[in-house]
Amino acid sequence: MLVVGATGQRGVGQAVPAASPTFEVSTVKVSRSGGSGSYSNFRNGVFTATDVSLKNVMEDWAFGVPEARIVGGPKWLASERFDIEAKLNAQAAGRLEKLDRQQRGVETHALFQQLLADRFKLAFHWETQEMPVYALVVVKKGSLLQEAKPNGDTGISLSAGKLTAEGVTMDGLARTLTQELSQELGRVVVNRTGILGRYDLTLRWTPQNDEPKTNDGAEADAASSIFTAIQEQLGLKLESSRGLVQVLAIDHLEMPTEN
Repeated sequence: MLVVGATGQRGVGQAVPAASPTFEVSTVKVSRSGGSGSYSNFRNGVFTATDVSLKNVMEDWAFGVPEARIVGGPKWLASERFDIEAKLNAQAAGRLEKLDRQQRGVETHALFQQLLADRFKLAFHWETQEMPVYALVVVKKGSLLQEAKPNGDTGISLSAGKLTAEGVTMDGLARTLTQELSQELGRVVVNRTGILGRYDLTLRWTPQNDEPKTNDGAEADAASSIFTAIQEQLGLKLESSRGLVQVLAIDHLEMPTEN
């Protein structure tokens, strides 16, 4: 089964909504830093990246999917390194900052997809493949979930090492773990709990490569991996499994003309 991009079309730049902003100016150069360390940041309408691979840009900025879900493309997709700078005009940057978190994420992805289409001639489509996934299941002792209040608020907020949800379904939790922790988990999370209804929950863990933090001399309650936290705090578990996963399939890429 083939699942095409958001516009229902395939080809260079076709995934970008017409109303989305585009970078006013961009420079792309093959990196000469000699592998001293990669860096990327998008702030106040300015994107700066040093010694990054194009696959990194796709993962972190253009699509928000882990490396395992990007298939095809030339060999240099992951090996060649680039220095990139791109700027929005002030009006577009201000508009982007005023959007809520979810819509800003959608438009940011579209913005970077257009950048890759313009500078790397990216063409892609979405398709489904059977791949390793994490199945969200209930531990033997049963879940520790707290049912949401009737007619209560619904919403999800996420910060470093903390996820808070109100009125979330298990399908919604699985989607959030997939989308927001794609780099940490590296797989799609599929709901196989069999639990219906809506729940309020708070989940704390230590993000990868972070040291456990302390607060007023006390150890933080986030001093555990996301896998341990889900099991101990929610009574759920992420089990390795297989399932049909939407992947980004690269149809065409070109090395950019430097400027």
